[in-house]
Amino acid sequence: MDGCTNCTNVKINFREKEKEVLDQILGPGRYDARIRPSGVNGTVGRTDGPTVVYINFFLRSISKIDDYKMEYSVQLTFREQWLDERLKFNDFGGRLKYLTLTEANRVWMPDLFFANEKEGHFHNIIMPNVYIRIFPYGSVLYSIRISLTLSCPMNLKLYPLDRQICSLRMASYGWTTDDLVFLWKEGDPVQVVKNLHLPRFTLEKFSTDYCNSKTNTVIVSWVSFWLDQGAVPARVSLGVTTLLTMATQTSGINASLPPVSYTKAIDVWTGVCLTFVFGALLEFALVNYASRSDMHRENMKKQRRQCELEHAASLDATSDLIDTESNATFAMKPLVRHPGDPMSLEKVRQCEIHMQPARPNCCRSWLSKFPTRSKRIDVISRITFPLVFALFNVIYWSTYLFREEAEES
Repeated sequence: MDGCTNCTNVKINFREKEKEVLDQILGPGRYDARIRPSGVNGTVGRTDGPTVVYINFFLRSISKIDDYKMEYSVQLTFREQWLDERLKFNDFGGRLKYLTLTEANRVWMPDLFFANEKEGHFHNIIMPNVYIRIFPYGSVLYSIRISLTLSCPMNLKLYPLDRQICSLRMASYGWTTDDLVFLWKEGDPVQVVKNLHLPRFTLEKFSTDYCNSKTNTVIVSWVSFWLDQGAVPARVSLGVTTLLTMATQTSGINASLPPVSYTKAIDVWTGVCLTFVFGALLEFALVNYASRSDMHRENMKKQRRQCELEHAASLDATSDLIDTESNATFAMKPLVRHPGDPMSLEKVRQCEIHMQPARPNCCRSWLSKFPTRSKRIDVISRITFPLVFALFNVIYWSTYLFREEAEES
């Protein structure tokens, strides 16, 4: 008698199995989302310890850093993971890796909130950007994409050389650390998108920590020093335009920053720059006055020479008239003695003994090349202004850069 064995291959629909598992672990009367999961055993005086929630997030973008409102806006994928043994299920030999939910209210959720949040919203296009995964051993992974505007108190004393530390503070709203503990996920808890671009800032580094609490155009004006002192419209226009530009920039900078009680580094910079620009205008006023004074002095010299020539001509005419009308002679002593006169030689020797040749002065000899005082003022300003501004730069940058390093250390 021949035996016959009939073998039948049955294909299992694991989507149906998912529904059965979800109904089994989350069905009516089987799971209460109001009760937190059991924590780690071993806490003194308690049957179980606090529920431990591991946190990590992926920073997608930083869209805005507003130093006037002292806030910044970020978009991130935020993740929480914890163990809820009530959600264990059969994985059918590893074929059912996890269950996926889109309704967060069906399981217990940590009551986490962002302590320094000012505004925030979820993303619902095309569908809500959120999911919950339940793994066979009871681990729950919650992932959501959110956009936040967070407060960031800033110290602007070193602005624009400042470094700011903006935090993202998270805490439980209702539970204490006896019942709920947030920990950073081991490995790489904070991930940042590659080629992150920040407006006016550079992301230097980021770190994680725990906090259990109880409830950051002047030189154009110097061009006027090389213009002729007679070019009044050009020099005035250049100086006034630069001054107005600096004033506009200063007001624009102050308008983009919050009002603070202390002096910022940018205030020192703009104040000194305005001083240099205003100094260039004052220098031209001084040059203009000196130029008019030089012209007046030159006119007075010309008039004096003219008077002397006229007076000499009148004296010559008078002497000729006296010679023709009278033959009287007068015995007069010579005003200049002849070389053979012993008295004259004696005085020359005395002059040779008491008069020393003056030592040449480099600055005076160089300035003597410029005959007018107005030209000398321009030449001195061409050298003085850049040197003083260079000295200011050395003091400014060394002071604030060293102070920045000192504050960091």
